[in-house]
Amino acid sequence: MKNVSYIIGNENIVNAPMKVYSDEALSFANDLSQAILKTPGIRQFPDAVAFAFWCRRGNIEKLKESFGDVSKRLGRGLVFHVSPGNIPVNFAFTYMFGVLAGCANIVRLPSRSFPQTDLILDVIRAVLEKHPEIEKRTAFIRYSADDEITSEYSKLADARMIWGGDRTVENIKKLGAKPRCVDITFADRYSICMIDAEAVLKADETVIKKLAEDFYNDTYLMDQNACSSPQMIFWVNDNAEARERFWNAVYDLAKDRYYLQDAVAVDKYTNLCQEAIENKERIADYKNKDNLLYRIEIKNTKEDITELRGKSGYFHEMAINDISDINDIITEKYQTLIYFGLDAEELRKNVIDNNLRGIDRIVPVGKSLDIGVIWDGYDLVRSLSRIVSLS
Repeated sequence: MKNVSYIIGNENIVNAPMKVYSDEALSFANDLSQAILKTPGIRQFPDAVAFAFWCRRGNIEKLKESFGDVSKRLGRGLVFHVSPGNIPVNFAFTYMFGVLAGCANIVRLPSRSFPQTDLILDVIRAVLEKHPEIEKRTAFIRYSADDEITSEYSKLADARMIWGGDRTVENIKKLGAKPRCVDITFADRYSICMIDAEAVLKADETVIKKLAEDFYNDTYLMDQNACSSPQMIFWVNDNAEARERFWNAVYDLAKDRYYLQDAVAVDKYTNLCQEAIENKERIADYKNKDNLLYRIEIKNTKEDITELRGKSGYFHEMAINDISDINDIITEKYQTLIYFGLDAEELRKNVIDNNLRGIDRIVPVGKSLDIGVIWDGYDLVRSLSRIVSLS
């Protein structure tokens, strides 16, 4: 196809389904894990290391075991993946979901190149040589935004995995596809964090340092670009001393690890000024530490807050009396609830018992970026495979 670069593979991809969690897929995943971890300089890319650990045989075997009976399932066929441009390693995860489901995969890479993206692609290319059945079902492509090209790939697909903003998803869904094509879409989402202030006060310094590091990894590591990075921090049993203790620990970590670009500092200040103009009724206060950490205090509100977003260390926070205080504002936009000092089962019970339309994931601080086969409320391997039934 014109104006398409095949980074791995070619147009002659084989669309023949394999078994779900096949031995070949497990072997490929483990070989990929080992090869990535042996790559020189890999430790400077925590996201690539995390992907490699996710691929290790022990983890994939646990996923297979928890899946249940795989003997009656085959992959749906060919999956066309559209990966997001702001998360360097997402393309590798979405590809592996397709592999584990027994599918052939065409992965459209983002036009922007990241060093860890290129590194993982090099490893995949080398490892595929040892796994010809998966190799002939694999293609990684790159092309500039072009509806005509996307439409041609869509017409080939038995499933589409579309990662991106609302506009990206809406635009691709308008393009033609097979009648039985399954679309799994990951549009704009909003994630929040809930912290019990009393738990912060009671914690020793070791726990607070670990909490700050985990929160840093959830947020600064991806500049809050990930849909699962928290934008709003809700304080239960609010306490000023607890807030300062937590934020000071986060700041101390950020000043040692985070490189703040001049343009980003300007963007954060501009964002504050814009908020002060557009949302002045909702802003109670703000604090700024060396441009590394912005804290925007929001008055308790039942209005939509999903437009309150930040990047690179720009957070909103709000005091609540009880975990149920958020129920009135939760919509289908809400994806992940990150927590500290609270009971996870109680948080899930609140979502289910109150029939909330949003919050698909509930994870402790430090785990918001841990992508898995259950994502955005989808069971991805089941969604990408089909049941061969008997009657």
